[in-house]
Amino acid sequence: MPNAPDPSADLEIIKRRKKEGIDIPLHKDVQAKSASTHLEDVKFVHNALPELNYDDIDTSVRFLGHKFSAPIIIDSMTGGTPEATEINSRLGILAERYGLGMGLGSQRAGLQSPDLADTYSVARKNAPNAFLIANIGGAQLAKGLTVDDTRKILKMIGANALVIHLNPLQELIQPEGEPKYRGVLQKISELVNSLDVPVMVKEVGSGISREVAIKLEQVGVSAINVAGTGGTSWAGVEKLRAETLKDKVKIRLGEIFWDWGIPTAASLIEVKKAVSNMPLIASGGLRNGLEVAKCIALGADMCGMAYPFLRKAAESEENLFEFANMITAELKSTMFLVGAKNIKDLKSSRYILTGYLADGANSQ
Repeated sequence: MPNAPDPSADLEIIKRRKKEGIDIPLHKDVQAKSASTHLEDVKFVHNALPELNYDDIDTSVRFLGHKFSAPIIIDSMTGGTPEATEINSRLGILAERYGLGMGLGSQRAGLQSPDLADTYSVARKNAPNAFLIANIGGAQLAKGLTVDDTRKILKMIGANALVIHLNPLQELIQPEGEPKYRGVLQKISELVNSLDVPVMVKEVGSGISREVAIKLEQVGVSAINVAGTGGTSWAGVEKLRAETLKDKVKIRLGEIFWDWGIPTAASLIEVKKAVSNMPLIASGGLRNGLEVAKCIALGADMCGMAYPFLRKAAESEENLFEFANMITAELKSTMFLVGAKNIKDLKSSRYILTGYLADGANSQ
């Protein structure tokens, strides 16, 4: 008879993968190669007569019934490995102190081990009032993750919302990946109808198309995070992991699909046109407050950043807070230069599309 699956062995694989998911982005170049967010193709129209004082600018915003000091979410990153505890601890402190939202990394590992659950729950310990987002993958839903499992995930961090991440490209290239997505939309629908918190859906760096956005709207999700290309390539991360295992097929796939996906700006524009009333989060390669402002003007309600926060959180709490201050200053400065006193005004600020975006490549 075949040997029964060893849960402890599976857990060790998850822990190793989670650790490498931190180490590789921090120490290897896995950013987009030739792909871009194309936010550089969005040009604000300068307002030489803003008729407001910088100190009067209000960056606060309400999203899914919660007030944030700025339209910024510390996007889903990590957990499930001891190395994540300090990072999530620092990010939780930041979210609480600065009034930002925070997403946790995929929490499947926390379901399998109470010790690993602590690597996620430390965020709530340090952020008792912050808006925290629980996280599980579409592939795990297809594999059989239940509504009760999801409730445990929510309880693990006292979550205010759930995000389901869609990562077919990463699953395809990941050495232990599970590229099985049949039935995922139905599972999303079941969670929307069963849970008492908002259910959001996000990509992890390949973007959301208008066709997918329409399907998600039809099953009642509360918000979409487009998470387009231009930032960290998870195909690249998994390609480097495949190299250590000498998996030639996965290595080759990682090389070919390193920059696969819809650029963040293009994804945001087409999703906004397709589901105009859907709350939207823009993420995928955002690196500064000017890019946050551009996404808000293009139709996003919130903006997510992962890699920049991860890098600073891994350095020190001081560097993390300094970065948050800089992002806020960059956002406020952009608002001052376009004459936007608040986020509502920023949403209606005038801009010009150039290059790739002006060519309408995203509208075909």
